[in-house]
Amino acid sequence: MGLDHSFDIVSRIDFQEVTNAVNVALKEIRNRFDFKNSRVDIVLEKDKLTLVAENDFKIKALRTALEEKLVKRKVPLRALDYRRIEDGPNRTVKQEVLFQAGIPIEKAREIVKLVKKEKFKAQVAIQGDEVRVSSAKIDVLQEVITFLKGQDLGIHMQFLNYR
Repeated sequence: MGLDHSFDIVSRIDFQEVTNAVNVALKEIRNRFDFKNSRVDIVLEKDKLTLVAENDFKIKALRTALEEKLVKRKVPLRALDYRRIEDGPNRTVKQEVLFQAGIPIEKAREIVKLVKKEKFKAQVAIQGDEVRVSSAKIDVLQEVITFLKGQDLGIHMQFLNYR
């Protein structure tokens, strides 16, 4: 009796949707009355965003506008890691936002430990930045997914390749 069924736990972001959300947020911010004649920008780089504004209050408003657009485009907010607000050039402040790409190894180990602790009849293996769960019974896999959705691991998780 082999392990016929499996699924992968991954964390992926659609960067095209992030780009679209950034563009829409910038367009909205530049037309808002409270941001008239302000230096406000969102710099999109390959693996991070940088929010730039004149003060902390405007950074928080910029962040709120961006989050609204990301939610509308179904980009998970849990996959964003906000850094400290720092001083920027020309009397501005900036905040970096990093993307969670893949499941960090510490969290992958935590997932493995949780599944084994619950004594599911399933095998759990870390494969790079993914975690694969295998079992002979589909019902066991469904129980594992339900269990993991109920856990607060502080990261974004998707369950893919369910077969």
